[in-house]
Amino acid sequence: MEKRKIGSLEVTVVGLGCNNFGWRIDAQATTEVVDAALEAGINFFDTADIYAGGKSEEFLGRALGARRGQVVLATKFGMKLDEQRNGAKPAYVHQAVEDSLRRLGTDYIDLYQLHTPDASTPIADTLGALNDLVKAGKVREIGCSNFSAAQLREAEAAVSPSSVSKGAARFVSVQNHYSMLHREPESEVLPKCVGAGIAFIPYFPLANGLLSGKYRRGQPFPAGSRGSDAFGPKIFTDENLAKAESLANFAASRGHTLLELAMSWLASRPAVASIIAGAKTAAQVKANATAADWRLSEADLTEISRLL
Repeated sequence: MEKRKIGSLEVTVVGLGCNNFGWRIDAQATTEVVDAALEAGINFFDTADIYAGGKSEEFLGRALGARRGQVVLATKFGMKLDEQRNGAKPAYVHQAVEDSLRRLGTDYIDLYQLHTPDASTPIADTLGALNDLVKAGKVREIGCSNFSAAQLREAEAAVSPSSVSKGAARFVSVQNHYSMLHREPESEVLPKCVGAGIAFIPYFPLANGLLSGKYRRGQPFPAGSRGSDAFGPKIFTDENLAKAESLANFAASRGHTLLELAMSWLASRPAVASIIAGAKTAAQVKANATAADWRLSEADLTEISRLL
């Protein structure tokens, strides 16, 4: 599988999002998904301390076991776990990483990401604490998530070029919502990433499953699918279902699936490093792993833009 860079890290263009672990699937199913990902050549695994209240990290750590060194392991901190565990103040950064290391069963994290901006803490303070973790060998690279271009600029300004040249850590990635049906990053964040050499990691690449190809207008949602969960009414609108149908027809005319179109389109976007795709079964992992192999032509991209 093609590999791309997140700072010094080399990651597969398709990664495994581990947000299902611990609540949508149990420990055994988690192990099956992780096994399938490794067999398919995926090396980038992304989780967060808040997923299933820490169980995602625990289940992922157990499933990897002795294979931990074979993967690029990413996790996130900063969203509210409880009244004491939230935010990005330096003291909590040090506590959060120790908690994640314990749950993951490892002594280092490859990519440690601030899950959401913390308006109550100067970003320079947070970056200082994260730099301490890098110097201590507990973290290899640092990133952020759900940041705007203005917030990326603020973080960039907080780390002087001279300190970076001396080895100070800076955000090497941003992980934001991006899909064919959610194009917001294109206005400011993606151009900022291109200009600053920041890797972009899309989450919700399949629009919460709408672009997986299993939904059709006028048909009931499959049992247990995302269409009936809390996100459903926001994403599974008539307009989006119509777009998905048009895109599916376009993909079929080229001998591909809607899933392959959604993943390959993201892989063609500037600054995108690894596409975080969740999975509940080994079969889903295998399908995701090969879905970004389609090299879209300029004519394809023009037609896709028209359809969207």
